Amino acid sequence: MTAPTAPPAPSTRLVVKATCGTEAPERLNQALTVAATAAASGVEVSLWLTGDATWMAVPGRAQDLELPHAAAAGDLLDAVLATGTVTVCGQCAVRRDLTEADLVPGAVVRGAAAFVEEVMAPGTQALVY
Repeated sequence: MTAPTAPPAPSTRLVVKATCGTEAPERLNQALTVAATAAASGVEVSLWLTGDATWMAVPGRAQDLELPHAAAAGDLLDAVLATGTVTVCGQCAVRRDLTEADLVPGAVVRGAAAFVEEVMAPGTQALVY
């Protein structure tokens, strides 16, 4: 008889991946809101910006996301940056001629291997918007 296995440890880290830009404002804002709310709740948060969400990491561009009855995207991004990480997809950055020097302070550019490493780490929950 095998010994019972312990239940999995609860998630202690949240990885949120935003895959859209201002063409889908509600989905993009939801990703930013969930990431910022988790960060404010003390959860370790990693926000990944891919596709046109990449533009949210460029200074001044978060203000392009206007959504009635929603928190300002710039404020949400700042909340994540205060305690978590913001990562821009490497391929997405290259396609937009962006480097880390073009991004808000604290944002980094990393590739798919880094994303996979983050989401596969024990205790991690991943959400994709």
